[in-house]
Amino acid sequence: MGELSLIARVREMLGEPGGRVLTGPGDDAAVVRADGVAVTSIDTVVDGVHFERSTHSPGDVGHKALATALSDIAAMGAVPGEAYVSLALPDGFGEQQAVELVGAMRTLAERSGTVIAGGDVVSAPALHVSVAVTGWAGDPDDLVYRSGARPGDLVGVTGELGGAGAGLIALREGVHDEALARRHRRPEPRLAEGRALAAAGVTAMIDVSDGIATDARHLADSSGVRIEIELAQLPLARGVPGARFAATAGDDYELLFTAPPDRRAAIDAAARVTWLGGVGEGSGVVFRDSGGGDVPLEGFEHSG
Repeated sequence: MGELSLIARVREMLGEPGGRVLTGPGDDAAVVRADGVAVTSIDTVVDGVHFERSTHSPGDVGHKALATALSDIAAMGAVPGEAYVSLALPDGFGEQQAVELVGAMRTLAERSGTVIAGGDVVSAPALHVSVAVTGWAGDPDDLVYRSGARPGDLVGVTGELGGAGAGLIALREGVHDEALARRHRRPEPRLAEGRALAAAGVTAMIDVSDGIATDARHLADSSGVRIEIELAQLPLARGVPGARFAATAGDDYELLFTAPPDRRAAIDAAARVTWLGGVGEGSGVVFRDSGGGDVPLEGFEHSG
């Protein structure tokens, strides 16, 4: 596969960028018209860590790479803007596979209002896809941070939990369950929900990428509070083997948030959410079973 040939095909696929992008793929750098404040994040998916080529098509990989990056924009309550993509392709990964990967990324970009504004292609021992995304907000106060939770707030989450983890197990065991497999292969960034929750007055928010057991702790540590969650309240996706699994499985990309009690009605009207518990004085995360006892749980942790 020739690098120049692939770049030419990708440029043809993407067409004129539009939106805020004045100059996109094809020049030394993208030129983007600024709008308020920029919200920038970068994510990388790696073969053998975040996906397996035996169970993921090139399109699955492209979708997942962009979706996981956009999920960080959703957690800030920002409007998606531009994406910059780096493809590290191994021997044997042909041009048509690369085009399929970019095509799935383009489909999600168009559906989410994101412009793919530039990127790079290199050779590598294994398939890596890095995506840097920029979101926008009119003012810093329009955004939601991890550090805003306060004692007395309620804790809630969008959607359902555990489906992606159960999908991974099904794929590895050769069990055909298309709904669960799709939750793992093609997660959906909760962009509309993130903006709606920000407007409705949530005080802190984080995307659930490593399981609530881990991500709730990130939120608690950033805010200097204790988060208390009732295990029985976790909204389980169909096929998930229990609340403890749902609390520790990753890749759901739902939004975990806190909010004052007087914003509960507005939040219920803004998005489909489940209320899980509350915020108190102290530190860390406490999970409680139906009898009120503490349950020690740990989610995924990146090593190194």
